[in-house]
Amino acid sequence: MKKIVKALVLLSGGQDSATCLAVALKNYPGQVAAIAFDYGQRHRVELDMAKKLAKKRCVDLKLINISAISQLSTNALTSESVDIEFKPGELPSTFVPGRNLIFISYAAIYARSLGVQDIYTGVCQADFSGYPDCRDSFIKSLNQTLNLAMDYSFNIITPLMNISKADSVRLMKDIGCLGWYKHTHTCYEGQRPACGRCPSCLLRLKGFNEAGLLDPIAYI
Repeated sequence: MKKIVKALVLLSGGQDSATCLAVALKNYPGQVAAIAFDYGQRHRVELDMAKKLAKKRCVDLKLINISAISQLSTNALTSESVDIEFKPGELPSTFVPGRNLIFISYAAIYARSLGVQDIYTGVCQADFSGYPDCRDSFIKSLNQTLNLAMDYSFNIITPLMNISKADSVRLMKDIGCLGWYKHTHTCYEGQRPACGRCPSCLLRLKGFNEAGLLDPIAYI
């Protein structure tokens, strides 16, 4: 019998995508699929975590290679020659132009082939690190565009859009899935144990600290 799928999760293997997977499975037990992207990221180890999370949750994972995106712009996530920097008034050097636009568009194509309307993604404008493609206005606009482009009624669901990292950690605790974070990767440097110094690590640690909970991954 063909598996019934009601939701598709963009599963990068990071903290936020793991939270979205937990929320989606809570809403649609046993009826969730996932998609991940290899875009030439320097922290490619996150894809190993995505595979682990999907396997442990018995979720089918589609891995798509879109490494060509790394040839279109110069940024710190697809080039180790670029320093990871966050300067006031400027976009972070880790911003990959068009990344979420491409990710969600590819996910929508796959979702449509599965007969799925609900697409979960972990973008967040509360702790969005200055990325313009993590804003609610962008998601709403893209949702409308995809509906028109494919004559289909997608629902791009963003459970973390307006909550802090601390609140997302508490959410995972409330769902009973806090231990899933052991199989996630956030460090921009691609290190395991995590560096604990890059902006992504610092934001993650801040969230756990404010939530009063211990991060299950190791740091240098």
